[in-house]
Amino acid sequence: MLPSDQLDRISVVLVSPRNPLNIGAVARAMANFGLSQLTAVAPFEPHWREARSAVGAESLLQNARSTQCLAEAVRQCTLVLGTGTLAHRKPEQRVVQLPELAPLVGDELEHGGRVALLFGPEKHGLTRDDLSYCHLLVEIPTHPSQPSMNLGQAAAVCLYELSTRVPAPAPASPVKQDPPATSGSLDALADLIEQTMVAANYSPRLMRPANRHDLGLLLRRLNLRPADLRRALGLFRRILWRLSARAKPNHLPK
Repeated sequence: MLPSDQLDRISVVLVSPRNPLNIGAVARAMANFGLSQLTAVAPFEPHWREARSAVGAESLLQNARSTQCLAEAVRQCTLVLGTGTLAHRKPEQRVVQLPELAPLVGDELEHGGRVALLFGPEKHGLTRDDLSYCHLLVEIPTHPSQPSMNLGQAAAVCLYELSTRVPAPAPASPVKQDPPATSGSLDALADLIEQTMVAANYSPRLMRPANRHDLGLLLRRLNLRPADLRRALGLFRRILWRLSARAKPNHLPK
């Protein structure tokens, strides 16, 4: 099993869950493997904390976070993992099979990062917009005749892999490496770049949602460190300031 300090840096995030019994089953699976950080994003049922299926995990369910948007749920995370089947979707980020997951998570935790494992609603799974917050898409190998899994079962399988197969922490290195930028800081950079694109008349208004979607994916592929992110923020702030200054009627070129 993972040490407690690493378990505390793994969050399970349920996006728009509908059935309280499934939420309770996820909480129970988390308790089985020593995890305690659960977040429900815009849950459908207002009384989800009372799920009777959370046997032995009632306090975990009571202490779970609730947010209205996914961005807030993963704001502090440095590695966001979406789950789903590829039967009806074309992935826009790297896909990893479940057996490949543990080493990636272990490396992230070893460098001080925080990990979020996302599960979508029971009817259709994570949407394209949900997945734009994900660095990777995790696929659970299943039989082609029944590619999807029950929410509680899918969580149990993934958490078993994480809690029992992550490599033991390596000896401390004398050179400490910063974890990647958090999801919230990447969203802040995306906001700034989007403002710069608008100021530069980069594309028609109708294209802005698509541009924002692609921008979110791109920034997560870059694996930016905090220092790189600060440089990028400074660069785009300067560009935006210049564009704004030139747009003023009284601006005189120098």
